[in-house]
Amino acid sequence: MKETETSEILDCSGLACPMPVLKTKKAMDQMTLGAVLLMISTDPGSKPDMEAWTRKTGQSLLRYEKVADKHQFWIRKEK
Repeated sequence: MKETETSEILDCSGLACPMPVLKTKKAMDQMTLGAVLLMISTDPGSKPDMEAWTRKTGQSLLRYEKVADKHQFWIRKEK
């Protein structure tokens, strides 16, 4: 399995803070250790929000990409 091979996809497009973080937490709670979530958001504040959330919770932000108006985050469940 590649480091950023996705186990789940969560599309939070159109949602504003704090919903992308809250929905990401809920999705991660249902995942197994080592699984990777691809979270997609259109909220421009989601990059600093997700960086802070992953640091605070001990999850791994493996990769971030911005494609057009979409922010894409690959997050591995560590805890």
